[in-house]
Amino acid sequence: MKKKVAFLGVFLALALVCSYIESLIPFYFGVPGMKLGLTNIVILLVLYYAGIKDAFLISICRVFLAGFMFGNGFSIIYSLAGGMLSLLVMVLLKQTRKFQMVTISVCGGIFHNLGQIIVAVFVVDNAYLFSYFPLLFVGGAITGFLIGLLAREIYGRTYKYFNF
Repeated sequence: MKKKVAFLGVFLALALVCSYIESLIPFYFGVPGMKLGLTNIVILLVLYYAGIKDAFLISICRVFLAGFMFGNGFSIIYSLAGGMLSLLVMVLLKQTRKFQMVTISVCGGIFHNLGQIIVAVFVVDNAYLFSYFPLLFVGGAITGFLIGLLAREIYGRTYKYFNF
């Protein structure tokens, strides 16, 4: 039990460090609001190492802590919507056992952006924001692919050290 609590603490800290690094990187592809999604590496690894409940716990804690430390109330709302929809899709795809980690990450990146667009439509009360989604779809697919490759590589080298 102590080992798992330490594991979760370390991975929450990693997720917060990734959030902080991402807030410092001037990452801009001409699409406002697009980010690399570095914390998705951590969420994917926790999902594969420890399971759904722990990935959910780390994701929720990361959203609120990073929001309070590096963002604001709106960033928490957008991140929570994107993160929870993304995690739900990744969990469902993983449970089918038909998809590899990279594919799951790509879908997670796409659905994270969709969750944020849905919240933005309600906050701004303007359905035309959905026209912005094709750009975010492409961005989420590209960053999800890169994040998935990194997560797969890390998992392949470290899975034997985590047995929960």
